[in-house]
Amino acid sequence: MAKKSMVAREVKRAKLNKRFQARRTELKAVVSNQQSEYEEKWDAMIALQKLPRDSGKSRQRNRCALTGRPHGYYRKFGLSRNKLREVILKGQAPGVVKASW
Repeated sequence: MAKKSMVAREVKRAKLNKRFQARRTELKAVVSNQQSEYEEKWDAMIALQKLPRDSGKSRQRNRCALTGRPHGYYRKFGLSRNKLREVILKGQAPGVVKASW
């Protein structure tokens, strides 16, 4: 089980991302626009830097839904390799069977 503070931090980052995503996209569009004037781009860059650091999508880390483990994460299932194995062996993962040959 991961530390609860780490899981809580990820929840906080997800909330911040959801809250500031529209503003961040808007400012990035101004910065990358070729027709924007230098002053306008500069102001947009400064405003972008003033947004909370954790509001960026790239700051988030995928974690297991059951344990919060950050490594060995399978996106398709939302679980880490350890818990995924347990779920598959119980037959609770749809469309997945243990290989045998």
